[in-house]
Amino acid sequence: MNAQEEIKYQEALKRVRKIKGFYSHLLVYIVVNIMIVVVNIQNLSPGESYFQYKNFFTAFFWGIGLVAHGFSVFLPQWFLGSNWEERKIRELMEKDKKKWE
Repeated sequence: MNAQEEIKYQEALKRVRKIKGFYSHLLVYIVVNIMIVVVNIQNLSPGESYFQYKNFFTAFFWGIGLVAHGFSVFLPQWFLGSNWEERKIRELMEKDKKKWE
């Protein structure tokens, strides 16, 4: 494998790890929030409604963090283009190369 292929492979590996990290985060979010819902339902007083802000606090604020994580993983490619990372890496490598010449 030549250097260019190795760079592309490392970039793809990094991207796959980011996507895997997001899906792991999403899975934990779903499982934990289901557990919270079950516990909250079990602790309701007779006649008490589940729909209270305290029962949605964790899901809401953690959900904001999850959305931000999703944006950080998926938005740059959609917004900046699929080859933005490659162009930026080349640019930084050229700057570094000129710095040491």
